[in-house]
Amino acid sequence: MTKHPFDKALALAEIGPGCYAGMTSADYWNMVGPFGGTTAATVLQAVLLHPQRIGDPLSLTVNYAGALQEGAFEVQVHPARTNRSTQHWTASILQHDAQGQSIVTTTATVITAIRRETWSVSDTPMPKVKTPAESELKSYDDPGIWLQRYELRLISGAIPSEWHGRGDNSLTQVWMRDHPPRPLDFISLAALSDVFFPRVWLRRATRVPAGTVSITTYFHAGPKELLETGAGYVLGQASAQEFRNGFFDQSALLWNESGTLLCSSHQIVYFKE
Repeated sequence: MTKHPFDKALALAEIGPGCYAGMTSADYWNMVGPFGGTTAATVLQAVLLHPQRIGDPLSLTVNYAGALQEGAFEVQVHPARTNRSTQHWTASILQHDAQGQSIVTTTATVITAIRRETWSVSDTPMPKVKTPAESELKSYDDPGIWLQRYELRLISGAIPSEWHGRGDNSLTQVWMRDHPPRPLDFISLAALSDVFFPRVWLRRATRVPAGTVSITTYFHAGPKELLETGAGYVLGQASAQEFRNGFFDQSALLWNESGTLLCSSHQIVYFKE
């Protein structure tokens, strides 16, 4: 069976205790480096591969100190503390420069947890929207290569067709899944939480340089909910709260087709005039 491009992009080889070697993928390349969602997923992949890991992902925070360059990199993960039901990890991604010095491109923290069945309720039900079949399949004239790795069916909040500087909101709703379809797991869910284009483009209707500085994803789904989602669509909703002095935030929620909230995320993004 042919390996999915996402799995090839996230392939890691253990080269020492808590240290894994990887290679950037042309399939998920963005303007100046890899799609940030795959970078976040790579950190999580390293934690999931670690022999000391307990439980499943609860939260993932990734700080992008600098863009990964094309080529080899190393992921270092360390279980900083293990409690009865939670485990706290520190992580970093490094590359070597032309002089052979190690440069940190990414820092991160991860929390894994052993979940137990308890009282549960959702205070944020999935909005009533068009089905995937009723939603517009998006294509882009000049996409980053990584966009070709996702099937996006837009409901509302498209990238403006005219950059006239008169946007009035930052809300996007879109059905999405890997292309070709791939059963959802924690690493692909981490990547999907960062699929949305910069909110400043929509709110301002001006295409300015922008990039994520830090993103935190909270995983509400466990293996059962991921299995139920399978290779189906995920509804993503993203909006910003504040644009100020070169930075804005973005909140996102992702549900499966049955209405189960799978994860929520929050990120801070820089933008230029």
